[in-house]
Amino acid sequence: MADQYAHSDEDNRPTEIPAIRWDEPPEGPVLVLLDQTRLPAEEVELVCTDAPALVEAIRSLAVRGAPLLGIAGAYGVALAAARGFDVDDAATALAGARPTAVNLAVGVRRAQSAYRAELGKGGDAQQAAEAALAAARRLHREDAEASARMAERGLALLDELLPGGGHRILTHCNTGSLVSGGEGTAFAVALAAHRAGRLRRLWVDETRPLLQGARLTAYEAARSGMAYTLLTDNAAGSLFAAGEVDAVLIGADRIAADGSVANKVGSYPLAVLARYHHVPFIVVAPVTTVDPDTPDGASIEVEQRPGHEVTEITAPQVPTVGAEAGGGIPVAPLGTQAYNPAFDVTPPELVTAIVTEEGAVSPVTAEALAELCDRSRQVTI
Repeated sequence: MADQYAHSDEDNRPTEIPAIRWDEPPEGPVLVLLDQTRLPAEEVELVCTDAPALVEAIRSLAVRGAPLLGIAGAYGVALAAARGFDVDDAATALAGARPTAVNLAVGVRRAQSAYRAELGKGGDAQQAAEAALAAARRLHREDAEASARMAERGLALLDELLPGGGHRILTHCNTGSLVSGGEGTAFAVALAAHRAGRLRRLWVDETRPLLQGARLTAYEAARSGMAYTLLTDNAAGSLFAAGEVDAVLIGADRIAADGSVANKVGSYPLAVLARYHHVPFIVVAPVTTVDPDTPDGASIEVEQRPGHEVTEITAPQVPTVGAEAGGGIPVAPLGTQAYNPAFDVTPPELVTAIVTEEGAVSPVTAEALAELCDRSRQVTI
């Protein structure tokens, strides 16, 4: 079950509401999410008391973004365990809620493995639930630490590629604190450049059809005091042609073993534009986003979203959790079919570098990625 509690923001102060948090009120543990479908109009918390509510929140994009989905998946398993539900059923439902985002399944497995390991050692259900929660909290903390390291490494790479500062960065979708236990992935690099006085302009793609750039990235940039400008996705080519882009920074939902990058649809055209205009195209993502079991881009399952997201426009202040088609304003004739993939795939030869918390890979090759992942596992062990 899920309940919503609105929080006013009349004085326009930056939000203090975290994207995700575990809470233990008297009636039992809950997972509390900042409902991203309501931003920027309202800062509203969505309270999930079981895994099905979290699955619905994930599918409706109330909670989204690769790293945060991993954290949410881990907490979802812990929630099921703490409330006495079937943990394996919850894990299966959570892992399949959004098929492209590999971090979701990684987070689920982390908490599920901790739960099973405790039971295997002879622990009771309560001890196993505590182990699952500890694993989720550890993942949450690790992601925050990874975010800080990605920001540092990403800024160093920008300064190497573009000496002198004054960076004009184009980004797509949303990759800030709303998708992370810390300050994000690609957005965290831009934020680091801003704090160092080396960001001249953040160009923000609106990111159709759900406008994560307009609603979320612009929201985060504004409250961080960054110089930013919003543009329609189809204006990016004009921006490149005018020589106004120094680098493209995006996140990733899955990186295949060969370096192919699945990210919010619209990323691939930016990579093509960047290559033509000789502009660095940089992907920033944690090592957990690299999936060695997915050999190449063709093997990535791309989530297909409902057509009404394209044929209708829904105002952000309208609740969308569980919403059906017909709840928005039609922008196409009734019965129009829509092609609505959530992601596209950029081949490795169009990616200048992949920046992770463990280091950067450039040029992007299967061998370099495998070496990075091996190094990461050794550090973890």
